[in-house]
Amino acid sequence: MILLWLFALPVFLFGFVVLFGAPYVPSLRREVRRAFEELYPLGGNDTLVDLGSGDGVVLLEAARCGAKAYGYEINPILVLVSRLRLGKRATVVMGNMWHAKLPDDTTIVYMFSVSRDSEKSVRYLKAEATRLGRPLAVMMLGAGLKGLPVRASYRGHTLYEVVPGK
Repeated sequence: MILLWLFALPVFLFGFVVLFGAPYVPSLRREVRRAFEELYPLGGNDTLVDLGSGDGVVLLEAARCGAKAYGYEINPILVLVSRLRLGKRATVVMGNMWHAKLPDDTTIVYMFSVSRDSEKSVRYLKAEATRLGRPLAVMMLGAGLKGLPVRASYRGHTLYEVVPGK
């Protein structure tokens, strides 16, 4: 019976989070690194927030570049994996990304998205840019952000700028 629960719990948790957003799709560290090099070179003045931070690969790359890194993840198993992987190099918060308030010094948001969440993502990002009172760079992997102009793209990554009040 214990073995059944040990198998069922992760399956339930990984399936459950799909109801709230995108499924867990592991990022390839090499691809994330190249996307940052090509689209948005991170530095010590940047604060990256990864919405749906999964296993922490994006946060690890951001920290490697000298940026402050914050992740929001709803799956407790992935939160634990991230915290073990990252140590003190990044902050990982367990919570629903749709309710996250971005830190005041956020310069770039990283997201993986599916098409059904495109409009919701745009509304959320515009509200946060307006709350912060400045534009936000957004790097998206997966489905695009409907209605926002593309600044640049590299393979499956797309860079947008979300302007407050628009």
